Amino acid sequence: MSEAHEGEDEVGRQVDIQASSIDRLLSTLDRAKEEMEVGDMLKGKVAIVTGGASGIGRATAILFAREGAKIVIADYNPKGSQETREMIKEEGGKATFIETDVSKPGDVERMVEETVRIYGRLDILFNNAGIGETAKVTEASLDHWERVLAINLRGVFLGCKYAIPKMIENGGGSIIDNASILAEVGFSEAAAYSASKHGVVGLTKTIALDYAADGIRANTVCPGFIRTPMVTEGLDQQTREYIATLHPLARMGEPEEVAEAALFLASERSSFITGTCLFVDGGYTAR
Repeated sequence: MSEAHEGEDEVGRQVDIQASSIDRLLSTLDRAKEEMEVGDMLKGKVAIVTGGASGIGRATAILFAREGAKIVIADYNPKGSQETREMIKEEGGKATFIETDVSKPGDVERMVEETVRIYGRLDILFNNAGIGETAKVTEASLDHWERVLAINLRGVFLGCKYAIPKMIENGGGSIIDNASILAEVGFSEAAAYSASKHGVVGLTKTIALDYAADGIRANTVCPGFIRTPMVTEGLDQQTREYIATLHPLARMGEPEEVAEAALFLASERSSFITGTCLFVDGGYTAR
């Protein structure tokens, strides 16, 4: 067999694996939807979810609410945030939207203060807001570099800075910071993004050490390529299929799968876990 035919066979095999994997995922999600009931893993808790207007943030806000938490959706996108809020309310949950630019100290401080004013406490912070702009180091402008780090890293710092004192008042809490597989490995033309996500992991580990005695746990979730607007917007079908093949499970992840990981880290089921990175990446970093 020629090398060309071998290559075609390999592509065909990957496509078959991807189709089979997607079929299994859809079947699992359908069963989960049918069996879904309001839980109590976060009953009585108050959670802030930044970047809750879409994607992973929206999926996590909805899941946290299903598990009994009162939710603050913090985002600079009012339309998407109100849609998330309505989704939660339609299922009987409680949610509030606070317009927030996570790169601005005043906005983040107000986000935390308003949360405590409205709900009386703060137990969980999911620092999820981020942007994915790309450029090589030599081609990146200083504005590009500072914008990516301001949202992806400074935003996490600010969220923790203002949330931790409120959590200490309650006797503890859980911080989940959304990092990335690019906090573990590099990726072409993602210099600022990868640097910001490596920084998130280092910051989170340090917070875990500094505030363990206060009953605060801090962990990161590190997703692979997830089927969200930030990842898929502007990509043609061929590129999406190629990205899927980068994962041994032969597909992109779903926002709900990352939300499940965040829920675990937010809940008491992870009570002896702090300072760690939970990879939700379809095996990407196992290679």
